[in-house]
Amino acid sequence: EKGMDEKIYPASMTKVMTLLVAAENLPDLDATFTMTQAIIDPLFLSDATMAGFVNGEEVNMTDLVYGALLPSGAEATEALAQTIAGSTEGFVALMNEKAAQIGCTNSHFVTPNGLDAEDGEGFHGTTAEDLAHILCYCIEKSEKKDAFLEITGTPTYSFTDLSGKRSFTCNNHNAFLNMMEGALTGKTGFTGNAGYCFCGAAKRGDITLISSVLACGWPPHKTYKWTDTKKLMDYGFTNYKLVRLTETPMLQKIPVHGGRSNIMQPRRSVPARDTKLLMTSADTLRICYELPHSLKAPIRSGDIIGYENYYLNDTLLQSIPIASSSKIKEADAPYVARLLYQLYCITAISG
Repeated sequence: EKGMDEKIYPASMTKVMTLLVAAENLPDLDATFTMTQAIIDPLFLSDATMAGFVNGEEVNMTDLVYGALLPSGAEATEALAQTIAGSTEGFVALMNEKAAQIGCTNSHFVTPNGLDAEDGEGFHGTTAEDLAHILCYCIEKSEKKDAFLEITGTPTYSFTDLSGKRSFTCNNHNAFLNMMEGALTGKTGFTGNAGYCFCGAAKRGDITLISSVLACGWPPHKTYKWTDTKKLMDYGFTNYKLVRLTETPMLQKIPVHGGRSNIMQPRRSVPARDTKLLMTSADTLRICYELPHSLKAPIRSGDIIGYENYYLNDTLLQSIPIASSSKIKEADAPYVARLLYQLYCITAISG
């Protein structure tokens, strides 16, 4: 990483989030939309990349999605936003809500198309790290991940408007798809402030890598983003291996003071997750325990008494609560008296 948490303009890489929100909120891909001049004119004047729809043209949602992603059509993006949320502002609110849900800590979306913009909460921007999290969610965790990969991996998409009068061919601007073995998806971007940008993913065997580069050169250096992306991917596939963390050691019993039992077997309150780790030969996996040397009765069954922490180098990967496995009552005076009486009776009988 280099400057991974620096918030800057993302340009059309914004449309990764746009597609995610659209895919998860579109009620019907066969629904239709009629393009308006009110959408086209401001985008045309801002020199945005267009898919080529004209005023009065009726198209369905599927065609808008492909028009927004493959040729990065700004008017198609606006049409999706208005169809789903009723307004651009409403759709942007959904984008920011989704970003927060994913765990983005330094992103603020103002437009669905990625053009430079600003509102009362700041400028339209994100970070390389947040973009990687967004793309990871799109291809690994979203319920629409298969559709996302299919759409963004399509080289060319052709369709006609619903009147059948005009035909369109959308070509995917993502040259990375043909540049590297295992390339899965990605999105390019460019504005004068953002520079050339790209966020993409590739898979080889069981390993999937995601890289994002922002402000990666300005004209005429259009190829810098591909060179840097390939370097990042090559480094990852060469130096990292996948390690599956499934086995966990047996927990040691803990002494109990003042209880009707003097020892307790702790248990994990939830099973350890089947965690897959990308590690280099220099990485170290550690398991550290936060457990008391002893416990004092009374103890309830299920009480959290400590944690089992898994660290990759100095980064905490997961923390599993450790609980008491049984209820242990206090050895109070009546209980001790009964024990003494039982001991007396046993002694008397044996004597």
